Amino acid sequence: MIIEQIYTGCLAQGAYYIESKGEVAIIDPLREVQQYIDRATKAGATIKYILETHFHADFVSGHVTLAEKTGATIVYGPNAQTKFDAHIAKDGEILSLGDITIEVLHTPGHTMESSTYLLRDSDGKEHAIFSGDTLFLGDVGRPDLAQKANDITQEDLAGILYDSLRNKIMPLPDHTIVYPAHGAGSACGKNMMRETVDTLGNQKKMNYALRSDMTKEEFIKEVTDGLLPPPDYFPLNVRMNKEGYDSIDTVLKSGNHGYNPTEFEVIANETGAVVLDVRHQNKFAHSHIPRSIFIGLNGSFAPWVGELIKDVRQEILLVAESDQIEEAIIRLSRVGFDNVIGYLDGGIAAWIAAQKEVDSVDRIEPNELRENEDVLVDVRKVSEYAAEHVKGSFNIPLSELVDRLSEVPKEQYFNMNCAGGYRSMIAASILKSKGYHNFKDVVGGFGKMKKFDLEFTEYVCPSTL
Repeated sequence: MIIEQIYTGCLAQGAYYIESKGEVAIIDPLREVQQYIDRATKAGATIKYILETHFHADFVSGHVTLAEKTGATIVYGPNAQTKFDAHIAKDGEILSLGDITIEVLHTPGHTMESSTYLLRDSDGKEHAIFSGDTLFLGDVGRPDLAQKANDITQEDLAGILYDSLRNKIMPLPDHTIVYPAHGAGSACGKNMMRETVDTLGNQKKMNYALRSDMTKEEFIKEVTDGLLPPPDYFPLNVRMNKEGYDSIDTVLKSGNHGYNPTEFEVIANETGAVVLDVRHQNKFAHSHIPRSIFIGLNGSFAPWVGELIKDVRQEILLVAESDQIEEAIIRLSRVGFDNVIGYLDGGIAAWIAAQKEVDSVDRIEPNELRENEDVLVDVRKVSEYAAEHVKGSFNIPLSELVDRLSEVPKEQYFNMNCAGGYRSMIAASILKSKGYHNFKDVVGGFGKMKKFDLEFTEYVCPSTL
């Protein structure tokens, strides 16, 4: 028996390859499926099942394309309704794979079709669970995503999740390995551990949601407390996962068109496409196309695209290094953004050579900050700001920036920071696209600022400018 976790850090997502006696099951595959086909072919094995733990909201799964290319059966748990061929399993149904078995445990709560797959070895012993978004390491799946689809409250869903955990998962042996669908950084939970594999026994000790003496009322309160609104693209990803989508090959072909600077400019103006610059933040700061938006491939690219562009149907034109173009199209498609219509051939160098207008972002080193004189806007999360920040700074999280533009100084110069310089450059591009040019980005962000003799304070309450 072979179990491989295929973890994608930018999505904080785990897919799984399971092989036994020449038969393979793939759990929660990414949209670019050739990697699974190649892995099975190398082993001389056949992909028999594509097991989906639920209808994912934060990424587009590769189940439809993988089934088309391999003939494997797509499996969902009870209550799932799809517009493509799939086997809707019953609670407790046993799937055979080589000399092992996989039992479908219906564990609703995160969504109503959510299911956990229990793998038993050739001796029938419980070996591992693939828990999807039902159970994370250190947390559980948020219970608010399926409210509208099921005409149910998040409190009701949390109560259902409580029962699923206690009736289906907690009775399993402590040695059972837990393989979740996500890790730290995913928007599908709140406080996930950085580890991506653990034992159920350790989770019973470490995970607040599995506390043996926790009442349902306590669970509901803790699970629903502090939930931030889900990104706007989540429902659109769910729909794609339910109804189907174009193959990644089609998406790559349609997006892989290079345009010279003049063509690029005309297309941008005529289509209203977002000009998305995915280079490193330092290169964007040095020179970029005016009003373009920066979201670099070197950071949490796909989640920030979904958070800030929101509509997966939005047309996109890319500014990228030559070796980034295909990667950018693939990573956009993972979260449902399939409408890349081309890229700037020759990159920003070609744009400059064509004597097109360029813009830049003014920057400041932390040691140049003047305490109690410079206005400092901190675009980190509220929790990061609350832990520690520069005294007198003002917190506007990047995810809230567009909605809180009225709080950004229009006349007074200000500086802006995040943790390391990635998010503040995204914020800089947004502000410039909205006509703000009266600011500087702090190089290296808060991490670098802490090395200098600046005064820090504990969070009390955000002030207003």
